[in-house]
Order: sequence, then structure tokens, then C-alpha cells
Amino acid sequence: YGTEQRGRPNSPDYRLYFKNADGKYISPFHDIPLFVGSKEDKEIPAKRSKTTGSEALFNMIVEVPRWTNAKMEIATEEPLNPIKQDIKKGKLRYVANIFPHKGYIWNYGALPQTWEDPNHKDNVTGCCGDNDPIDVCEIGSKIRSSGEIVQVKVLGVLALVDEGETDWKIIAISVDDPEAQKIHGKNYIDDVKKHKPGYLEATVNWFRSYKVPDGKPENQFAFNGEFKDKDFAVEIIKSTHECWKALLHQKADGGTIKCTNVLVSGSPFCCSEEDAQKIVQSAPVPVNGDSISPEVDSWHFLPK
Repeated sequence: YGTEQRGRPNSPDYRLYFKNADGKYISPFHDIPLFVGSKEDKEIPAKRSKTTGSEALFNMIVEVPRWTNAKMEIATEEPLNPIKQDIKKGKLRYVANIFPHKGYIWNYGALPQTWEDPNHKDNVTGCCGDNDPIDVCEIGSKIRSSGEIVQVKVLGVLALVDEGETDWKIIAISVDDPEAQKIHGKNYIDDVKKHKPGYLEATVNWFRSYKVPDGKPENQFAFNGEFKDKDFAVEIIKSTHECWKALLHQKADGGTIKCTNVLVSGSPFCCSEEDAQKIVQSAPVPVNGDSISPEVDSWHFLPK
């Protein structure tokens, strides 16, 4: 996959559009397959088929590189769903640095072809979904780029309850990471604790506190902030994949979500290559020489 920038970085008009191997514009939300090597949607070409033993691997869309602060996200309410920087009250959003962390402490992104339905109450958390693709924290050692597609194996999941909504956080690691092969026991989460001591605890603390500098209360968790195992996580992913299928075939109300796609077989929202090209061409063109503004770099000390 490739990407194409439109607009000026660090500005409200910045957009990062996606292309497939044939150079066709696509939606990362809808047109990139969830499963690596998936043959479920024949019109969606998989990058290549790969598994580790008998487990399925997943494609992850990187939105935010590790150690950065800009809150980049898939624009679910825009055609072809480019990556953009979130805006609140007319201002670009950045996450604060919470001591001892700098920005996001993992490569942060989403799994394509998943949707946390805001009209579906989760049996486990008792809360409805947050209306977004399911989030992923990739804990490998490499710093990824925004718009990169990474093949990951799922290790577990954290159930964040954010302002009354279920907001699952999948913990995963890139299959090409040197430590990925070390995580292979019956319980991957135990292996993470062994090979990356303190990382899971830091993850819980980060999600609990990251909105406090904005004057909001601490976030809450289901299961007392305990991580559920790989099998539990995969079932959650499959459930959100079914919700996405319903969305793309008009069997669920997506509200303002844009389901425009190029490759999803049988979807009423499928558009032509020409229409996809027009969508991208209507976005602002980057201006040469635009400077990139420095990121927010204030430190916040929070109580435990």
C-alpha cells in the first residue's frame, strides 16, 4: 500500500489518502482486509498470505507513530476515510506528555474492516461502542510511520470505558519484530510481562490519565484494568468485523459514517475508480516548503 499527502502538515486541511498496489485510491477503513491473506472478499487483494503456526494475522493501519503527540485518526466521516488530525473546539488536538512518557507510548492505530457499533450494547462491558474502528497498540521496537500498514499478531485486549462508551484497546506486535517470536506461550500477556516488564502497567496508567491534563476525570476500565488474553481479543475483533459487514451492507445505521469504498463486493456504497480519484483531487494540494510546526512538549505530573 502507498499513501498520498494532501494539504499542509500540522494544519486542519491535512489529509493522508491511501492507494493499493495497483495505484488505485482506496479507503483504509473499508478496502484493506482485516485478515492478512484473507480470501473472504475476493475483490480485495491481500498483500501476501502469512500466518504464524495456526493463528491468524491482522493488518493494522498506523495512525500515530510512537513518541509523537498529534492525535491523528482515520476520518470516518469523510469519503475514502483519509487520516487527518483530530480537531476539538476549532483547535488541532495533541495528547499531553504524562511523566515519564513522551506522547503515545506505542505505535497506535486501528484494524480495518472493524466497527464498534454505538447502537450495540456490549455483553461484557454493558456499554455501547464508540463508533470507530477498533484501536490497536503495537508494542514492537520499531517506530512506524503514519499510514503504514503493519502485519500484527494479537496478544490481548484492554477494555477501556471512555465517557460511557466501550473503547477496546487491542495489544499487538508486528510479526517482523525481533521479540515477536519470544511471545508464544499459552498466555501471550504473560509473555509480554516477562519480555517487556512494566509496559502493560504503563499502558493502563497512560489510558487512565491521558485526558486529565484537559481537565477531564480519569478513564475507567472493565475487568479492573486487567488485560484479557489473545483468544478473548480475537473474539472481540471478529464481533466488530461482523458489525462492520452490517454497516457496509446497510444492515446497521452508521449515522454520519462514510462507507464509500472501491473494493467491497456487494456493498451499495462501492464507487468507481474515477469517483475515488475525484474525491482525492478535490482535497487541498500540499504546498512546497511548508514548515512543520513543533509538537506540544509540556510535561504533566499526575498523582498515581
